[in-house]
Amino acid sequence: MKTNSQTALILGITGGIGGEVARTLLARGWRVRALHRRPDEVAGATGLGNEVEWLKGDAMSRADVLRAAAGVKVIVHAVNPPKYHNWAGLVLPMLENTIAAAKAEGARVLFPGTIYNFGPDALPRLDEASPQNPLTRKGEMRMRMEERLREAAGEGARVLIVRAGDYFGPRAGSTWFTQGLLANQRKVRRVFYPGPRNLGHSWAYLPDLAETMARLLEQDARLADFEVFHFRGHWLARGADMADAVCRAAGISTRKVSAFPWWFVRLAAPFVEVYRETLEMRYLWNTPVELDNTKLRGFLGAEPQTPLDEAVARSYEWAVGNSAADGAIGTRMNASR
Repeated sequence: MKTNSQTALILGITGGIGGEVARTLLARGWRVRALHRRPDEVAGATGLGNEVEWLKGDAMSRADVLRAAAGVKVIVHAVNPPKYHNWAGLVLPMLENTIAAAKAEGARVLFPGTIYNFGPDALPRLDEASPQNPLTRKGEMRMRMEERLREAAGEGARVLIVRAGDYFGPRAGSTWFTQGLLANQRKVRRVFYPGPRNLGHSWAYLPDLAETMARLLEQDARLADFEVFHFRGHWLARGADMADAVCRAAGISTRKVSAFPWWFVRLAAPFVEVYRETLEMRYLWNTPVELDNTKLRGFLGAEPQTPLDEAVARSYEWAVGNSAADGAIGTRMNASR
């Protein structure tokens, strides 16, 4: 494995993508530093332990972020408020702190992008220049974050955005895979699919996405000050192929695939914020969503991809062993049955 003396600061290392990027960079010889309010509590829980340089601090504190970023080449901005809480009051201030640190250190910001900032007018096939006309609050915030990063690239920061579809993978956390398809079941007897079975959908296996990000970062000299790439991941023209793969991993019949109970989300939405957000995003399941990775393949030559059944099996094994996420859609959905 190539040895790399560069250092990356991870903000959001306890999240799915932040943790996976940390593991991938460590495996490729990078030094990794993490900022967290309770590093002594989470260092062991992440499984990263002493491989990471843990610093105590808060992403909402500019002084803490500037201190943590001293000497780094990359700042991975993968931190988000939990459970969609107070995005407007927290997301942009945290991003401003990351931008300030990137300017001070001449570092590049790596920002994991999503499909939420695209409205129905941009679907079904998304490339890097597709119009962003979000219909939802979360999509609007994502668009504003990307706009601010584009501005920052003209102010002395350098930015890399990698957009991807719905996450899944070991240690992925709260995702549509764990809370939607698996409904947070410890013993999976039935799989739920959120959209029409024959409509396509894009899934991003986190180890493949993190590997892609690492390869792009190691080509920093070839990157412009502001770069955006789309990660295709597992584009399934028949969306329910993902549900069928989960059935194979669980050892159950594909006849056990059921429609996702949107009726329950709709009933609960007036009372539960995360359900309101989920309902707003339903259009992403009622229209095919495919990310065009032509630019990425032209830059890297190929996109890393683990075979679907292998990726789903690894994700399933992790998910059923960690199926007690607090406040999960699946937990409450199961309780309603």
